[in-house]
Amino acid sequence: MPTLYALKPAFQARLRPLADWLARTGVTANQITLLAAALSIATGAAVAASADHRGVFLLMPAVLFARMALNAIDGMLAREHGQASRLGMYLNELCDVVSDLALILAFAIAFPVWGVVAFAIAAIIAEYAGVLGVAAGTSRNYAGPFGKSDRALALGIIGFLIACGLWLQVLTPFVFPAMATLSLATAINRIRSGLRGDL
Repeated sequence: MPTLYALKPAFQARLRPLADWLARTGVTANQITLLAAALSIATGAAVAASADHRGVFLLMPAVLFARMALNAIDGMLAREHGQASRLGMYLNELCDVVSDLALILAFAIAFPVWGVVAFAIAAIIAEYAGVLGVAAGTSRNYAGPFGKSDRALALGIIGFLIACGLWLQVLTPFVFPAMATLSLATAINRIRSGLRGDL
């Protein structure tokens, strides 16, 4: 199914000069991966600990965009500059999960906890279903409708609306359960793709 992940090549093309410069200066893909995770954890902690919920949520769209950029850059450093490694594979997948948890769970200060936790769990299941494509003999699966990029966009929009005082409270009980449902649908699509042997 369609997903924002399809835009990744165009996004990478914009970032390639920066990735090339980082490679020349000795920055590694694993360092970028760890930086993205650290940024996500720090942001999640800042949002969760803040007394000014509205203002601090403005961090979310900026950090989520930065995280997507860092994720694209670490992939380019790995593939295009000979930095791919088994350690990098583990770091990439595990740091993505840790980053997702840190950023998603921070929303529990403004939304029903059960819905936020359900979304966090469903997001992990969706990513695990994608990773299992490799074990199934196909490839890492990024099928939609609600992959990592889509989740980042949704959370960024929610954070922006909260920060600007534009969030519709009537949606509060429903938005995270809805995103959890979309994430589970994504997991099912990825499993089906793996069973078909899609590359």
